[in-house]
Amino acid sequence: MTTRRGLFAALPILAATAAGLALPATAEAQSLTLNFGPPPPPPYARPVPPPRRGHVWVDGHYRWNGRRYVWEEGTWVRERRGRHYAQPRWDQDGDRWRYHPGRWDRD
Repeated sequence: MTTRRGLFAALPILAATAAGLALPATAEAQSLTLNFGPPPPPPYARPVPPPRRGHVWVDGHYRWNGRRYVWEEGTWVRERRGRHYAQPRWDQDGDRWRYHPGRWDRD
């Protein structure tokens, strides 16, 4: 489980994500560890739309809104020069699950 300090530091980011707001480029997304079961399987299989010039596809995924898993639809985001997008993902860590939000890494 995250520490209380780490959780409070992540609350603005979690609140913005839960509200469906885009995070500013300066906001640092943080990983989150839960003592709950894994996120459910995707509600349906949706094919990736055809590529859009100057954009990167963000896969649909579950995020944690502080109470439950919420499905986030896939979407296109504007690409950033000199960076590549790391997709959001859930990793198992023993009996816990760790969420890694999508992020832009330097090339």
